[in-house]
Amino acid sequence: MTDPSSSSPGFDLGEAADRLSRVVSGIRDDQLSAPTPCPDYTVGDLLEHVIGLTRAFTEAAAPVPPSDVGGHQPPAGDAARLPADWRARLSRDLPALAHAWRQPGAWSGMRRAGGIDMPAEVAAVVAIDEIALHAWDLAVSTGQDYEPDPATLPVVQQFVASFDDDNRAGLFGPAVTLPAPATRWDRVLGQAGRNPRWTSPGQ
Repeated sequence: MTDPSSSSPGFDLGEAADRLSRVVSGIRDDQLSAPTPCPDYTVGDLLEHVIGLTRAFTEAAAPVPPSDVGGHQPPAGDAARLPADWRARLSRDLPALAHAWRQPGAWSGMRRAGGIDMPAEVAAVVAIDEIALHAWDLAVSTGQDYEPDPATLPVVQQFVASFDDDNRAGLFGPAVTLPAPATRWDRVLGQAGRNPRWTSPGQ
């Protein structure tokens, strides 16, 4: 649950983390091999990736020199590395991620995550973007509903809109053009290379 006493200079990651945690709790073991909107990623692959990025961006919140923090680089998702306690781990680690970004000094200085140095406020934006988009990926892959909370949506929208065709490689797939009408979240998904109408072949 989001900490209402949070006073960070930026946004709070708590609600986004909560929503992803609820999606994770709704995933069945027999769905781990299901495809996702992320090419070449199964649900299990994506869960393993989320575990890695959650750890990386929790470490990145620590206000220490970038040479000493965030050294853990989340690997490309691989279900073969998914720990047996993935539900319990993410139910613990996602709130810890949000808590880390509420601490004094978390929003100043430089950070390292995924092997890249960036300002702390940028690292926080990347973290919430990853949380929100992968929550949707996992939800639609496993027959669950997902909508970002109102505070998360504009942050993610501004971030994905900052990438054009020349600088999106490695982070987002090609943008998807959507016919009208489209919701604000649908447009964000399209800018992030997702088709908001995507459904799992097994559903």
